[in-house]
Amino acid sequence: MSSSPTIQNAHWAKARPVLSVLIPFLRDDPATLLTMLDREAAGLEGAAEIVVLDDGTGDSRLTERLSAQIDDLTLPIRLITLGSNQGRSRGRNRLADAARGSSLLFLDSDMRPDSERFLQSWAALVRNDAPPVAFGGFSLLQASDEPRFSVHRAMATRGECVGVTERAKAPEKYVYTSNLLVRRDVFEAEAFDSAFTGWGWEDVEWAMRVSRRWPVIHIDNPATHMGLDTVDQLAGKYEQSAGNFARVVARHPDIVSSYPSYRVARALKRIPILRQVRPLIKRLALAGWAPTEARAFSLRLYRAALYAEAV
Repeated sequence: MSSSPTIQNAHWAKARPVLSVLIPFLRDDPATLLTMLDREAAGLEGAAEIVVLDDGTGDSRLTERLSAQIDDLTLPIRLITLGSNQGRSRGRNRLADAARGSSLLFLDSDMRPDSERFLQSWAALVRNDAPPVAFGGFSLLQASDEPRFSVHRAMATRGECVGVTERAKAPEKYVYTSNLLVRRDVFEAEAFDSAFTGWGWEDVEWAMRVSRRWPVIHIDNPATHMGLDTVDQLAGKYEQSAGNFARVVARHPDIVSSYPSYRVARALKRIPILRQVRPLIKRLALAGWAPTEARAFSLRLYRAALYAEAV
């Protein structure tokens, strides 16, 4: 893989971390997250490092600001800047290559720790148990409550901001790269599939593969997902994700067949005029006058109607 510009602060060279925090971003500014994580530096006692990957933003002023910030922070931090976008899977694989810890914590740039001991809790878990895979969960505690995000908030609260007990019932299903710990040997054996493009499912497919070989545990160490989307933005992501969903179905039919999204897609596939009906479903999801729950239901139905072509 070709080299890319990297900078690291003065603390990087001497650090001997057990935990590498890996943060990819594209056009987002991870400065706030870096500041929040750095507040734990004293309590970590050298246990953690951070590797940040700019996946082709192409903003030299942002790079300069981050470089200056990283120089002033206490945690050992490295910034890698890619000249072009490599995508979600390749970017995270690139981060893992640059990490030095025995465990890798994938943390999205739009996440905010919900605890002042967020990294310390992860580092303690690595030192005491070193689990193959662990997911900390996420919340919307610090996220925007603007009305334009109400549908996404409703959907995420129901389907993603799930407690430890519920997540443990289907451990591979509730795995997202937003707050995910992976032991290095596990990731070296099972990296993210770079054939996934666009948005969605690459993390769940990875978890399905891994769960066949190692246990996936869930803990209560959540972070807030700040990046809520409008209905139009979410619909666009679902439209991108249909091909990825098809890849998951082809590879893991025994697992994905138990998912509600798969079962609904199978049922919708039997409707002869589904392609004609699908735009109407999307229109109701976009209707600002409709109740939030009705719009959320319509958006889930629209997603299933898209996936019907893949099942």
